[in-house]
Amino acid sequence: MKRTFFVRAVWDAEAKIFYSESDIEGLHIEASSVDAFEEVMFDAAIDLIVANHMSAADLADTPMRELIPAILWERPVGAPAAA
Repeated sequence: MKRTFFVRAVWDAEAKIFYSESDIEGLHIEASSVDAFEEVMFDAAIDLIVANHMSAADLADTPMRELIPAILWERPVGAPAAA
């Protein structure tokens, strides 16, 4: 049952924001810094995974240790400094 999800911060130089690419349904992030991006991601990702990727049966019948999803996140290398 345990699933792995990915989140990537992509820099848009024209708009001067990081935006998300992810396989977590409903996760759409735009932030001016990686720190702000991470804050939103860690605040919202687990709730969205539970709401959009798990059924009530999954939640009722699966041991807790198997429900905790893994999120693959790597800070962008050479990301612009916060404004």
